This record gives sequence, C-alpha cells and structure tokens, in this order.
Amino acid sequence: MKVIASSLRKGNVVDKDGKLYVILFAENIHPGKGTPVTQLDMRRIGDGVKVSERYRTTEQVERAYVEEREHTFLYADGEGYHFMNPETYDQVAVSESVVGDAAPYLQEGMPVQVSQFNGIAISLVLPQRATFEVVETEPVTKGQTASSSYKPAMLSNGVRTAVPPHISAGTRVVVMTADGAYVERAKD
Repeated sequence: MKVIASSLRKGNVVDKDGKLYVILFAENIHPGKGTPVTQLDMRRIGDGVKVSERYRTTEQVERAYVEEREHTFLYADGEGYHFMNPETYDQVAVSESVVGDAAPYLQEGMPVQVSQFNGIAISLVLPQRATFEVVETEPVTKGQTASSSYKPAMLSNGVRTAVPPHISAGTRVVVMTADGAYVERAKD
C-alpha cells in the first residue's frame, strides 16, 4: 500500500525495487528554503545492508504489509531474544541483528510490538519509556541547584546517561528507550 514518506516511522517496512527494508531512523527535515524532505536510514531485510534515502515529504512510498503484534519479552540466550504472543502463547526467537540498539532496554515482561513478514521477525518497537536504577553516579554536591547542569550516571542495564544533580545511586529513573535520555524520577 502506498503512503506518503512523512508518515513513515522507525520499525515500518517499505518495499523498494522489490526488496524489503526496515526503517531504523526516520526524520522529517524542513529547511528554511526549498522542499521539506524525509530522511530514512534503512536496513535491507534479505542481507542486512544499510542504506540511506531521501524523499520529498509528499512523495508516495510503497509500504509492505507486515503482521504487527504485541509480544511479551521473556529472556535472551545464545539463540537470540525470545518473545511470547500473550494471546496464543506462541514463542518467537528474534536475532540480535533485528534487536540491535534496543537490547539493553529490554526488560522481562515488557510489552513489545514485533513485526513479522512470512513468519520471520523483522523489526520490533519498544515502549517509549522504561524504568531503570542508577547504579553509579557522582555524589550530590551541596548547594548545587537543579539547574540545567547534568552529571553522568550508569544505569542498571549498562547504559550511560546524564541525570540531574539531585539524583543519587540507587534512585530509579525513567529514560527514553530510543536514546537513553533521562525523563524523570520513577514514581514507584
């Protein structure tokens, strides 16, 4: 089915010249002069080759039909990452190349959108936010206000991020799964 380029998002699958590509990154660029464009970084599903394409935002792109279902993350082992369909209890193993940068953010029991084409998992979309514990950070400096200065911190999933000065080790924080950016202190 044809869709306009500006509506494409990370995890969507497009058909270009008879080959399927999964979108890794999509950005709409509006320059001061000229035509707005959509920049797409994609990975070819057949062989894993990465390509970068630019389309005018109103240009039609062929979107491939893929089955998108919510699955629950179970565990990771030598075979890959294992997910379960909560309705049918069918399990699917997803390779490390498909999971990619999302691997550190996967938590047991986390709901994830898994896209499958002909029964093979080709992409997954995590929830926008996840909660992790800060395991290591610089000590709180007395008199430092919660201004725009951030300090480095290590999360329980092994990802480094920047947190406000008042956050100490042992605090649970909410981060964006797309880039690990700090959002807020966890409310639990």
